Amino acid sequence: MSPGIFMQGPGGILAVPLCQRYGRLPVLFWSQFLTLIVTIGATFADSYASFTAMRTLQGFFGAAPQVIGLSMIHDMFFFHERARKINIWAASFLIGPYLGPFISSLIISKLNWREDFGVLAGFYGLSVLMVVFLGEETLYERNVSEKPKDRSIVQHISSLIGIEGARVKGPALFVMPLTMWTIGLVSTISQFVLPPVQAGGYGFSYVALAMIHFAPMIGTIIAELWGHWFNDFIATRYMKRHGGTHLPENRLNGVYIPVIIGVGGLVLFGETLQHQLSWVGLAFGWGMTCFATLGGMTAISAYVLDCFPHHAALASAWINFWRVVGGFTVLYFQLDWVHLNGPAVAFGCQAAIIAGAAIIGVVPTQLWGARWRAKWPAPVPEN
Repeated sequence: MSPGIFMQGPGGILAVPLCQRYGRLPVLFWSQFLTLIVTIGATFADSYASFTAMRTLQGFFGAAPQVIGLSMIHDMFFFHERARKINIWAASFLIGPYLGPFISSLIISKLNWREDFGVLAGFYGLSVLMVVFLGEETLYERNVSEKPKDRSIVQHISSLIGIEGARVKGPALFVMPLTMWTIGLVSTISQFVLPPVQAGGYGFSYVALAMIHFAPMIGTIIAELWGHWFNDFIATRYMKRHGGTHLPENRLNGVYIPVIIGVGGLVLFGETLQHQLSWVGLAFGWGMTCFATLGGMTAISAYVLDCFPHHAALASAWINFWRVVGGFTVLYFQLDWVHLNGPAVAFGCQAAIIAGAAIIGVVPTQLWGARWRAKWPAPVPEN
């Protein structure tokens, strides 16, 4: 469903001014509530056109949490705590594209697609309830010295739906090549493994298709554990060597190891498909690519947050925009590319694009980023 993937980009961009004006909580609530409504609509759709429309709106309304997370981390945590929290936040929404198809494939093997979407609607319903009962607004007026009082139910509802926020007067392109292939793989993996062996596939059943989604989830979990410690190690080591001074560009040192692993993962995936080797090679290659996605995105997000601490929502929105737009475009050329030149060439070129992005995008930013920030400072924060 490419329109649903594509609309996550505009949806994330639209969420930025709303969460800056009305607060994080109401945008999160309405995002989950409206996504629940259109998911129910997709469940009971009586035609493919209406189903596609509901799925497109689902992508549009459901993008906000991917943007708001970075702002909440900035609101709630000190500088030295943010890298680990970004790692946890990024892992949570990067593992979703694999956990969803894993559960969906198991359901479809026994039931039909309507029951599948009914389960998805149930998950969104649970999400809405969690936001209602557990959610708290993290955006506040920082020039107020008094400790906020305990809030009543009416005040909580007012904050939840955006009334309270309305009363308050308001005062990274190089991530795309690293993440676009991961989204493309999760959307096209079934085209590689479901066809029979005679047709060049692996003859997977829907249960086997579900099981192979463990590979990207394991890769993402390992990357979360890796980034939980490694990004802090980089920052601490730099500050010890430079008298306690922190330079945001130092964060980007955390990109290189994930890039190397991601390049190796794409090459392994392509060669395994080209020569019809064991599916284990596909699983390892996919897992390595997902490790690279989370590992690199955490370092890049931490760098962007250090550079634009008062514009976290906008920075996060643009990162999310290029991530999903890149993944959306891959769907239109990856399968044709594989059929024309073979998997080894197609995925090898994708690996070269990642390596080139690291050289062209990350290295110059580390060398001249401080000069760029001084020459073109960030705008004055709105709140």
